[in-house]
Amino acid sequence: MEMTLLTAQEGKEYIIQRIDTDDEEMDSFLFSLGCYSGEPITVVTRKRGGCVISVKDARYSIDDQLARAIVV
Repeated sequence: MEMTLLTAQEGKEYIIQRIDTDDEEMDSFLFSLGCYSGEPITVVTRKRGGCVISVKDARYSIDDQLARAIVV
């Protein structure tokens, strides 16, 4: 079953399978954060309308739309 960061468990490390978006800007933004296939990613904490993720030793706050685009 496919899962996105929207439904991922907090504190558990996942491997990004792919970025599922038709929006090139969103795609390149996520790539610039280090979010691409094969990269480990962790949902650190959830908040209303988004979550904080950890990727490549950095933390970022992303909204639900971005979280939905990251398939793990």
